[in-house]
Amino acid sequence: MNLHGTIDRPVTHDPQKQDPTMQRPSPEPAGSALSVRDTSGAIVSRQNRNLEMQLIPEILARAHMHERLREAESQRPAVRVATARRMQRRAERASLRARRALAMAVMQ
Repeated sequence: MNLHGTIDRPVTHDPQKQDPTMQRPSPEPAGSALSVRDTSGAIVSRQNRNLEMQLIPEILARAHMHERLREAESQRPAVRVATARRMQRRAERASLRARRALAMAVMQ
């Protein structure tokens, strides 16, 4: 018998709760009908659950990335407006400098 157990099949000392696959086979008379337990569905279920658990960080990272992309997309118009205002102020200052330079040139 496995004395350490696994995550899926922990060791228990209660005979009714012990997994028959973890016990040593008892000697059966030849020709007796053995009850075979079908655990393939349970194994597949555990494998799927384990795979899903392993994929959780990837799923979370993907959701986080999509959220950041959505935020970036929503902030782009605001960035464009701020940039346009900054360029407008710069153009106004350049226009004032040009007007002053023209006025100085006319007055001489």
